[in-house]
Amino acid sequence: MTRVGVTGHTELVPQTVPLVADGLRAVLAGMHPLIGLTCLAPGADQLFAEVVLDLGGRVEVVLPAADYREAKVAPEQRPRFDDLVRRAAQVRTMPFPNAGRAAYHAAAVAVLDAADVLVAVWDGATDGRPGSTAATVAAARDRGLPVKVVWPAGAQRGGRR
Repeated sequence: MTRVGVTGHTELVPQTVPLVADGLRAVLAGMHPLIGLTCLAPGADQLFAEVVLDLGGRVEVVLPAADYREAKVAPEQRPRFDDLVRRAAQVRTMPFPNAGRAAYHAAAVAVLDAADVLVAVWDGATDGRPGSTAATVAAARDRGLPVKVVWPAGAQRGGRR
């Protein structure tokens, strides 16, 4: 069984979504049986969960905080989030009442602790904030955890390439 964690950008521009989905499928296709580990953040995490489920894998969710859905999932994104939570084989909530950097960092560490490999939907930009995509990739590499970066040519986020 391959346990694959994910980290990635939340702000993928619409034309990037199918590119990243195809990249995720290519990376995950040979991993069977597959368990995807995700915090279900908008963007890369939710796309990863959908691809894992489409490939017949299981999804295990690590929510950063008790208020994560209400505090960080926009009302228009909640139906997709709720559907993925319903389809998850397991949902665990970190022991934080409120979403924030400490909760994101703890959730990222929990994903890394359970993963055999990390998939990073990452443009390579550095960011020292705990729980960020770049910080999670660095932590995985420090542990010696294999990291597979998915950032297809032409992908964009938040106005950046």
